[in-house]
Amino acid sequence: MSIREGQLVLRDGSVFEGELIGAVSAGGVSSGEVVFHTGLTGYQEVMSDPSYAGQIVTFTTPHIGNYGTTPLDNEATKVHARGVIVREEARRESNWRSDLSLDSYLTKMGVSGIAGIDTRRLTRILRDTGAMPGAFGSADHATLLAAAESEAGTSGVQLVEQVTTKSAYVVGSGHYKVVAYDFGIKSTILRCLSEIATVTVVPASTSADEVSALAPHGVFLSNGPGDPEAVVGAPVHIRSLVDSGMPVFGICLGHQLLTLALGGSTFKLPFGHHGANHPVRNLRTGSVEITSQNHNFCVDANSLSGIADITHTNLNDLTNEGMSVRDARAFSVQYHPEAGPGPHDSRYLFNEFRQLMEAK
Repeated sequence: MSIREGQLVLRDGSVFEGELIGAVSAGGVSSGEVVFHTGLTGYQEVMSDPSYAGQIVTFTTPHIGNYGTTPLDNEATKVHARGVIVREEARRESNWRSDLSLDSYLTKMGVSGIAGIDTRRLTRILRDTGAMPGAFGSADHATLLAAAESEAGTSGVQLVEQVTTKSAYVVGSGHYKVVAYDFGIKSTILRCLSEIATVTVVPASTSADEVSALAPHGVFLSNGPGDPEAVVGAPVHIRSLVDSGMPVFGICLGHQLLTLALGGSTFKLPFGHHGANHPVRNLRTGSVEITSQNHNFCVDANSLSGIADITHTNLNDLTNEGMSVRDARAFSVQYHPEAGPGPHDSRYLFNEFRQLMEAK
């Protein structure tokens, strides 16, 4: 295979030279908000996670593609990341489950990547100055810089409408009936919920009345991409469901939307939390969970004073990671308890949701 030379250019003018992998993008340019992910494994789950819509993912692990890819590891039917950046693409994949190499997988999914990048230098830039728009491809420097400068990023951008289901569908056959709002839901989440419930997945714009008409035992608010304040309408419907006494469990974007529904506020983190190794303290038990996270925005814990009890805190930066709503049957966490990929320390939360639905 011939080498396809390319460049990555950030909005601040930083330039990185590398080799293009995967599909050839139209016009030789792929743009998005550049973030870094610190997980050692799970690159396929990360790329196909709808929460990465609008973003280009930099993997800090030097070798990516070692164990190939398999359809069984997809978190969605397509790759939602705008592109991927790696230090070195593995020359050959070695795993009995592997169906395609990383390069072939990206090509099949119509997504571009760039390898040979000094990801350590890139990560330091993003850590020091914050996540920023960038562009990579075979185009000249001026074209790539212009693409980076014109990229909208994720602040104030409604990305949920790009990833949510167009119509409702049902998965699982568990004892309880759960309605899951699809703000960018992952396959692993549905597998976890299916162990306890028959799950009706509904579009993000579904009203509280439409949900109530399904007579569920509980409502799940999924993960998803972008700015929670751009998801117009969802907080109103969520507030109505909480006020009705419906058991509600939210994660990631669902945690942020529940906060907005209660009158709280959110803000954007400098470079977000993206990885499968974030330590979180459970304030109720004192135990520490190693969690899987993917979010650029965060809940302002002070805005929940008198409204909710803080249940979890991030030990890296002390930001909010969970809450339990006072005088309501609702709770949420900022991280991914299904952990696809990542450790399973937090899967007990699905059981807590089941217990909440059992309670009279």
